Amino acid sequence: MKIGLYFGTFNPIHVGHLTIANHLAEHSDLDQIWFVVTPLSPFKKKSSLLDNYHRLEMVYQATQTYDKLKPSAIEFGLKQPNYTIDTLTYLLEKYPDHDFSLIMGEDNLKGFHKWKNYELILENHNIYVYPRISEGQIDTQFHTHPKIIKVDAPIMEISSTFIRNEIKDGKNIRPLLSENVWQFIDEMNFYR
Repeated sequence: MKIGLYFGTFNPIHVGHLTIANHLAEHSDLDQIWFVVTPLSPFKKKSSLLDNYHRLEMVYQATQTYDKLKPSAIEFGLKQPNYTIDTLTYLLEKYPDHDFSLIMGEDNLKGFHKWKNYELILENHNIYVYPRISEGQIDTQFHTHPKIIKVDAPIMEISSTFIRNEIKDGKNIRPLLSENVWQFIDEMNFYR
């Protein structure tokens, strides 16, 4: 099975995340997209970052009606601070019959050469890159790399930071969230 790993804090998950993931599920050779919820490092306390399980619950709420989109808490049990290469190594041990690829925005590809063991990641995994509007240049080694697959996905310029700030300011941002996620945030009184 071909799995696309979409890493993020998903604080909160929004329609931009869902649009990108669903586009890849429908327009690539990936069988499933796993939303890998990045845990809060015990060494870094960030007041705006919700508890790991609250963010996982929002991903579950957002994806439950999509057959190919799945929430994943795989990083919750891994040693912190965690690196993508460690997660991939763990996943390959746990699911030897799966083929794992990364999903990232063009903005993240610009700094990919700074990732721990990025060469090893590229040697063993495809990277699906969706367009983002951002500053800076992509390292030339990635322009024609056979493992880097550029995806003609919609450009989604919605950020979780914007959503959190709008909620804090009492604005109606319901169109930017799936209904289940909005209800969960509202009931739990998050981001206010």
